[in-house]
Amino acid sequence: MSRPYQYEVFERLTGFNTVSALSNVPAAEYLADQLDDHGFKCALHQIEIGGVRQANLVAWTGPAEANGLIISGHIDTVPFEGQPGWQRDPLKLEVTDERIYGRGASDMKGFIAQCVEVARVLEALKLRRPLVFVFTANEEVGGEGAKRVAPELPHLLGDVPTPRLAWIGEPSSNRVIRAQKSIATLSVKVSGRGGHSGLPEQGVNAIAVMGKVINALGGLQAERRRARDAELAALFPDSPYDVMNFGVISGGLAHNIIAEECTLKVSYRSLPNADPMKLYNEIERVIGEIDPHDYGSPEHRAAIKISAPLVLPPMIAPAGTALEQALFAATGTDTTEGALYWTDGGWFAGEGIQTLICGPGEFEQAHRPNESIARGAFDAGPAMILSVVDRLCCHPAD
Repeated sequence: MSRPYQYEVFERLTGFNTVSALSNVPAAEYLADQLDDHGFKCALHQIEIGGVRQANLVAWTGPAEANGLIISGHIDTVPFEGQPGWQRDPLKLEVTDERIYGRGASDMKGFIAQCVEVARVLEALKLRRPLVFVFTANEEVGGEGAKRVAPELPHLLGDVPTPRLAWIGEPSSNRVIRAQKSIATLSVKVSGRGGHSGLPEQGVNAIAVMGKVINALGGLQAERRRARDAELAALFPDSPYDVMNFGVISGGLAHNIIAEECTLKVSYRSLPNADPMKLYNEIERVIGEIDPHDYGSPEHRAAIKISAPLVLPPMIAPAGTALEQALFAATGTDTTEGALYWTDGGWFAGEGIQTLICGPGEFEQAHRPNESIARGAFDAGPAMILSVVDRLCCHPAD
C-alpha cells in the first residue's frame, strides 16, 4: 500500500545522506523536481563549500507583488556515523504508531516534506502575494548556505519582490520564537618553553599559564551572568545574559615534560541586542592583563595569542508582526520565546527580513540518536502551514 504523498517525500528526503560534509545537490534537485511539478518556479543556487558542491533551492509561486512570505528550512543534517545509541537505520524512514524515525526527522526534513505537501494542494488557494520556499545547504556548520543565498534573493526571484517576512521551521514543538543569540568561536594559544619537568625554572609550562587564561575568562563569564538584561528576560528566562563555554583544550606530551603549547577553543553567545564583538574585546582585555609567567618559572614568559572570532549574527524580530499573529492563530499560543540554538535566521535578518522560528519537530530530538518526530505533529503540519499562507498571501493586505 502506497504512503500518502507527504510520507513519500519524507521517505525520499530521509534516504539522501545530506550530512553537511557531503553534497546535498541530489536532495535539492529532487525537491526542485517535486515543486516544479506543482507549478513552482525553481532556482538551484549552486555553491561550493569546503570543496564540496552544494545547492540552495529557491522556489516561488504567486504574483509579483510585495509583502509575500518566505518559508525556509535546511536540507543538511548532523553526522550519525559513529554516534552511539542508534538502534535504527538513520537513512531509512521508520513509522510507528506514535513516532517517525530517521536522521533529520525533527531537524528538519519533516518540515520540508510538509512544505512540499502544501505545494501540492496550494492550487485551492488564490494567492494575492508570492510564497517563496528557501531550502538551504550547510546550516549545521555556520549557515553557510543561507549566508550566501540571502543577499542573492532579489536576483534569483527576478521581478518578484523579496518578502520581508520569513518563517523557519526549525524544531520548536510549534512554539513561536522571535530571537536568537549570536555565536562567536575563537581559540587561545599559549606558547611556553619545553623541557624536563625536573627543571621547571628553565621552562614555561603552557598548561599552567592556560589555567590563568581560564581563570580570567571564568571571571568574565561570572560578570556576564550577573549582568542580566531585564528587557530580554522574557525571551531568555534561563540566560538573559551573554554565555560562554570552554569547548576543547589540548596541550602537553607527557607527565614528565614541561608543556610547551596549550590551546583552548572558546565559544560565546551574546544577546541579540548586543554587538558580539564587545565581549571579544573584553576577552582581549582580560587576557592582556594576565601575568604570563608560570608558577615554577619566574624568569621566563609565555606568549598568548587569541584568534580572530568567527561570528554568526543574532536575530530578533519585532513583536506583533503579521507573521507572528498568523502563527499565534495557527498554533493556539500567544507568547514568543528566544532560541537556545542558532538558525539561518541570523543571515536573513542581516538582509532586513524579519524572521520567526516555529516548527513541528522537537528540540530535544535534534542531533540525537534515533531522532524522531511525533506523527500527530507531522500529520497536522500541512494544514497549519496552509492556514498561515492563506492569512498572509491570500487575503487583502492589512
